[in-house]
Amino acid sequence: MFDPALLGSAQNPDGGWGYHHGSSSTTEPTALALLALSAGGDLSGQTFTRGMDWLKTRQRPDGGWSPRQEVDQSTWVTALPLLLPPALSASLDLPRAVSWLLEQSGRESGWVYRWRLRLLGVRLGTDDSNPGWPWYPDTAAWVAPTAITVLALEKIRRRQPSNLIERRCASGRAYLLSRRCTDGGWNHGSTQALGYHGASYPETTGLALLALHGASGLEQSLAVAERHLANAKSLEGVSWLRLGLRAHNRPAQADAAWTPRTTVDLALGMIADAAAAGVNVFLE
Repeated sequence: MFDPALLGSAQNPDGGWGYHHGSSSTTEPTALALLALSAGGDLSGQTFTRGMDWLKTRQRPDGGWSPRQEVDQSTWVTALPLLLPPALSASLDLPRAVSWLLEQSGRESGWVYRWRLRLLGVRLGTDDSNPGWPWYPDTAAWVAPTAITVLALEKIRRRQPSNLIERRCASGRAYLLSRRCTDGGWNHGSTQALGYHGASYPETTGLALLALHGASGLEQSLAVAERHLANAKSLEGVSWLRLGLRAHNRPAQADAAWTPRTTVDLALGMIADAAAAGVNVFLE
């Protein structure tokens, strides 16, 4: 079990968290740190207040968030604050954030892009009809931002039913299923390169399985996730695999004792521990 006090001590004076202790505050570690602390159930205290204030002041006019102050553009990290429980996220402008996310999709799923490729004689090797989400607007979709956005929009839909959100989540899940590697797992999203089949990665396999909770026909994917867990080399990979396997009611205990190297490592380790105890903050 990871000590929540480690996250509190790593919080920056401005209220956010950096990827490493003492580094400048950025959106991903800040949102994941708050999500990890919320898994403990106690949402009171200055740590939460200061962290939420940091997120609130960095929400952009278009409703999204940028990864860091130096980036003048909303990106995939917009999905992360939407994962926070209502008691925390109420101070954010969630409708604008949801609208921004719903407007985003991978460039390859647009009919103009697909039409141009056909005119050029490019053979489309994968089904791009179901849009995923990109890291940055107007670029190709990838597995990780698609899975995170599906989880975030699902959490919003559980509170506020929406047919549009439900359709986009269904398309996102279909995108993930179309990007499985031949071994059953997932990599960044390219199943083939230069004529060769790509191998799956621990982190993206666990994350995709988490976003596909409740889906059937994933026995091969679950088996490869269990193999990845037995051989994982990073705490981030172990944590996503534990979360993904437990989302499908598979036992997923990590064998080795891990030392967090980053704020994201620590936050995901705490979230995975909470899921093992019956509280999965991604699926609440």
